[in-house]
Amino acid sequence: MGSRGHYRYHWQSHNVKQSGVDDMVLLSKISEDAVVENLKKRYMDDFIFTYIGPVLISVNPFKQMPYFGDKEVEMYQGSAQYENPPHIYALADNMYRNMMIDRENQCVIISGESGAGKTVAAKYIMSYISRVSGGGDRHVKDIILQSNPLLGFGNAKTIRNNNSSRFGKYFEIQFSTGGEPDGGKISNFLLEKSRVVSRNPGERSFHIFYQLIEGAGADQKSSLGVTTLDYYTYLNQSGSYKVDDINDKSDFKETMHAMSVIGISLEERNLVLQIVAGVLHLGNITFKEAGNYAAVENEEFLAFPAFLLGVDPMRLKEKLTSRKMDGKWGGKQESIDVTLNVEQACFTRDALSKALHSRIFDFLVESINKAVVKDHEELNIGVLDIYGFEIFQKNGFEQFCINFVNEKLQQIFIELTLKAEQEEYVQEGIKWTAIEYFNNKIVCDLIESKVNPPGIMSILDDVCATMHAKGEGADQTLLQKLRVGINSHEHFNSNQGFIIHHYAGKVSYDAEGFCERNRDVLFTDLIELMQSSEMVKHQVEYLGLKENIRVRRAGYAYRRIFQKFLNRYAILTKETWPSWHGDEKQGVLHLLRTVHMEQDQYQLGRTKIFIKAPESLFLLEEMRERKFDGYARAIQKAWRQYVARKKYVQMREEASDLLVNRKERRRHSLNRNFVGDYLGMDDRPELRQFLAKREKVEFADKITKYDRRFKGIKRDLILTPKSVYLIGREKVKQGPDKGQVTEVLKRRIEVDKILAVSLSTLQDDFLILHEQEYDSLVECVFKTEFISVLSRRYEEKTQRKLPLKFGNTMELKLKKESWGPWSAGGSRQVQFIQGQGDEAVLKPSNKMLQVSVGPGLAKNTRPTKKNTTQSRPSGHRGPHHHIPTRVAPGPPVGHQNGSVKNSTHSANQRNSQYSNQRPPPSNQARPVLPTPGGQKERGSSKAPPPSNQAPPNLDCLRVPDQGAAGSRRPSTNGGNAHRQSTNSRPPPGAGRPKPVPKPKPQVPQCKALYAYDAQDTDELSFNADDLIDIIKEDASGWWTGRLRGKQGLFPNNYVTKI
Repeated sequence: MGSRGHYRYHWQSHNVKQSGVDDMVLLSKISEDAVVENLKKRYMDDFIFTYIGPVLISVNPFKQMPYFGDKEVEMYQGSAQYENPPHIYALADNMYRNMMIDRENQCVIISGESGAGKTVAAKYIMSYISRVSGGGDRHVKDIILQSNPLLGFGNAKTIRNNNSSRFGKYFEIQFSTGGEPDGGKISNFLLEKSRVVSRNPGERSFHIFYQLIEGAGADQKSSLGVTTLDYYTYLNQSGSYKVDDINDKSDFKETMHAMSVIGISLEERNLVLQIVAGVLHLGNITFKEAGNYAAVENEEFLAFPAFLLGVDPMRLKEKLTSRKMDGKWGGKQESIDVTLNVEQACFTRDALSKALHSRIFDFLVESINKAVVKDHEELNIGVLDIYGFEIFQKNGFEQFCINFVNEKLQQIFIELTLKAEQEEYVQEGIKWTAIEYFNNKIVCDLIESKVNPPGIMSILDDVCATMHAKGEGADQTLLQKLRVGINSHEHFNSNQGFIIHHYAGKVSYDAEGFCERNRDVLFTDLIELMQSSEMVKHQVEYLGLKENIRVRRAGYAYRRIFQKFLNRYAILTKETWPSWHGDEKQGVLHLLRTVHMEQDQYQLGRTKIFIKAPESLFLLEEMRERKFDGYARAIQKAWRQYVARKKYVQMREEASDLLVNRKERRRHSLNRNFVGDYLGMDDRPELRQFLAKREKVEFADKITKYDRRFKGIKRDLILTPKSVYLIGREKVKQGPDKGQVTEVLKRRIEVDKILAVSLSTLQDDFLILHEQEYDSLVECVFKTEFISVLSRRYEEKTQRKLPLKFGNTMELKLKKESWGPWSAGGSRQVQFIQGQGDEAVLKPSNKMLQVSVGPGLAKNTRPTKKNTTQSRPSGHRGPHHHIPTRVAPGPPVGHQNGSVKNSTHSANQRNSQYSNQRPPPSNQARPVLPTPGGQKERGSSKAPPPSNQAPPNLDCLRVPDQGAAGSRRPSTNGGNAHRQSTNSRPPPGAGRPKPVPKPKPQVPQCKALYAYDAQDTDELSFNADDLIDIIKEDASGWWTGRLRGKQGLFPNNYVTKI
């Protein structure tokens, strides 16, 4: 796809082939050949959509394309037009958003030659809007999407298109003020009824006739008199019965289902099929000459159509061979029966067949409208789909009507795109050089004018008003009057018929049958004869693409009245938000200057703003989205904090219920936030490998597991809804990775296989997981949180409460080994006694481990109702004092020899939340003396000297209390003061002693163990060994500190206190 200058789509960086330009405004040369070449180049690469500014050009690929799925819907929903490749979804989304933003109805006009893909485009538009328009009435959406199969009554195979729409339609989707579809309406017109009775070789009649014959059941066929396709005169004329890519049998089922969806009863559906079959049987009635009059050739063929249509066979025969005429004789109104000749009888039979099919089609459309009717209208999107311009070898009255409608449609297109846009620039006072284009109003006037000179339609009506029973002479009269009245018109010529210079080119019309078809109401609808194919260049010419490109290139991509522009982009400046007070034009100007839009990119008219390039508009949209996104994030952040605080309080309460009156609590664990994942499992694939795919981590932390000898070793404890995992490290003993340390799954216990959990009544962190095979003794700092989550998951799995055992003597069942003295398994005992301090002291003996720990909080202590997670006063709004809702990240842990580096620190770091008596590390000495240049910067990354080296002699840096002069005083307690040397300069202040500086307040500090990059604006970034002043510690794991003059949050897992 082509790029817009330096602008690249997000997908263009992924080796996507570029083909031509995606917006033909960017063509270097504007000519028909250049337009055709660009469209051809893109078409050959399967890029069927191309822009001309807001106009979308679609080329029928005549095959199924892969980019109309959910992925594309998501891509284009809410995106600006040029954010993604050209697509009909972009057009549909733009319409829908404009309707919601401007609260104005929208309409899309789909024009083009027959077979160009207009109906499919309309279907994609309606489908997209149905999918992105939120909730709404599901029934209405179903009808919008299910109405397409009913088009089998109006669609047919032509030479060019296997599923050609033989009627025009305007589909209106109605919406509530919230943008949900809640109603709709279809208007149909110009149904090609003549296709029922005749068509060109290689074409078919309407699909429904073939669907009925192929798809009806045995009972239906019997009751409707349905047999083979070639039996029916109306179907066997053209010799075309089957279509390669159409399954008439399955389509029949879809048609019946669609009729059911829109609310047509079973009885009505059967009546519809009766009429369809009746039309086919009517076509088999033939006539013969009987004394210059028509007579039915074989009256047996009257029985079935009469039966299906519910009329008497003899009455049907009478109406097909005669008609009633009204007249006046001597002032009296009289009616007489006139017998028809064979030609007239055939004409009457066909007229009845066409009228019946037309009434069925109208009934179906009306049924759809009744199903989606809405008593009041709010907003709507309209889709106009009309079959296209036709130029054949022989063009009759039907082509004349089709081409006139397309001429009018082109006039509307010109009014909306070329003419109106240029006129708007002039009205608004925008600098503009007019661009010439062909205005086809002169052609429309040639056909429809009612004043002098009268148009072709007026002359035709005049001739028909004076013609008699036969029409041959009337057609010649029409030609004569046309030559006399409008032969001098520049867009009219005469030959054996007459020629009109349409916007699409010259079309020669055969006048034969014009008056007959125009006079009789049954012949006023259309017939389409697809006999020749048109070149793309010809379509480029008649669609006016070249002129459209010129206007769009020179014009402005966006225009809005000042008020609407201010309403949409008011959020971009403080002065315009929430509303601008003052002159609207000045408000727009202020907004544009604030966002630094270049002056050559816009002009201000009298009532509107005009923006030239789409990129400038996208800049505004992107800035607007960022503003809203920022506010949305602030709201989300506040809401998440609120929800998290409520959740934490609830979790603490639930956990407290498990331990209250059973176990002493640690002081700092009582009101601690529950984080869950303390290992950062999202970034630990080496641990994730032992879990099932998408297995949720409920709890993860570093714990100490004790073996049968009560030797502690570090393990990673992971709890999921299904299992408890214990993961350790071992050296690889063989292979290419020999000697390297790798993670090993040491144990996996299914949650519902846990028999019980034992804990002491003291404030220690020990617990035993009892399982059928053997038990596991672990020390877990966050035991309360772990047991709370485990208890909840256990109850979900087993519908029972998790058995919790509390006692100061606990039995530990050992694992049976395959050999040696422990092959029998056995047991151990863990005994807990009252000791001193908050840290547990372990005394292992042969088969018993004694654990002593000081008294904790009383067993009946519960968490306070006050939310302790709030780290700032309620009235303070400072940017550095709110705790992030995300979990504080775990440190980047390294491993060595099967144990975790800094494992002592990890345990101490966690315990520091519960202990106020933790001594500083022996190798961390706080500096006592300042340097001559002032106190050493705390942010310095220079490491302190090793503890085993003697500190340097800093006596030379000491400053005596009374300044430099004090060093020259005698070291005596009495006597005269030392006289100053006459050669020395007296000290400042006439020798008075320098006042002692106030000591700087001593604040706790910590040293960074690892580098950390801030993830938000209120966090600190630091390097390893940086010294950080601790302002506030918080149980959430996020501390507040100051580094290099900046205050912010940082994770306490990355530091150690000094």
